[in-house]
Amino acid sequence: MRKNTSKPLRILVTGASSGIGYDAAAQLARLGHTVFAAARRMALMEPLKEFGVIPVALDVTSEESLKACMEVAGDLDVLVNNAGYGYFGPIETVPMEDARRQLEVNLFGLARLCQMVLPGMRAKGSGRIVNIGSVAGKAVLNFGGWYNVSKFAVEAFSDALRMEMKPFGVKVVLIEPGSIKTGWGDIAADHLASCTAGTAYEAAGAREAAAMHKVYSLSVLSAPSVVTRCIVRAVLTRHPRTRYRPGLGASSIVFWHAVLPDRWWDAINRQLASPRVGKIAAKL
Repeated sequence: MRKNTSKPLRILVTGASSGIGYDAAAQLARLGHTVFAAARRMALMEPLKEFGVIPVALDVTSEESLKACMEVAGDLDVLVNNAGYGYFGPIETVPMEDARRQLEVNLFGLARLCQMVLPGMRAKGSGRIVNIGSVAGKAVLNFGGWYNVSKFAVEAFSDALRMEMKPFGVKVVLIEPGSIKTGWGDIAADHLASCTAGTAYEAAGAREAAAMHKVYSLSVLSAPSVVTRCIVRAVLTRHPRTRYRPGLGASSIVFWHAVLPDRWWDAINRQLASPRVGKIAAKL
């Protein structure tokens, strides 16, 4: 581990206004590192200042905002690409504008930040890029279409970047969380309900959205701190894994998706939104 390094690392964590990003920024700062927490909602990051975290305004879809953020953060040792959200809905009904925004936030914003930090890391011959993906980058979820596309792309992007950066001493790590208790599920469910209303998918979309709301209220879901522990390992361990899969269901989802026939997986996904499953989830 590099926890005892005499020189604090300069770390940028995106998507730090809540959930995983907020928790990771606080923990890395507690360990003595200089942490810049970036997000659009600056007010939500104010409490991070008590840990020594430096909040920075950032919209990953804006080149101007990205440049302004990097001017504040300066030469970085570590980039944690956590910014992202889930837009669930049928391929047929999700407006292309929303589909493009899903990719702009989850993939292209992440990629542009990598482009910005890599010259400095290459020059030093060291650095870490930690991309927060998802098990949804391994297994397609019902109505997850464009979100799955974005996370599958982050998988390929991270693999390609890892190979490209190895000769320069820059390590690239991908974290694929399972079910984590954050506001992500409610946001995705609301998108699903809104883009299926008044369409042929309305009934199925309403059932799925209701099931998602119930599932993401369950106490059995993993806390963001589970992912934070993996982020800390990815940042500080001398030889980090190329992938970590923290959180409820992460490893099992990947395993069963790999071994089950496609039609079995499809059927299981559809059943997860059934009224019966929703009632069971409500009782847990």
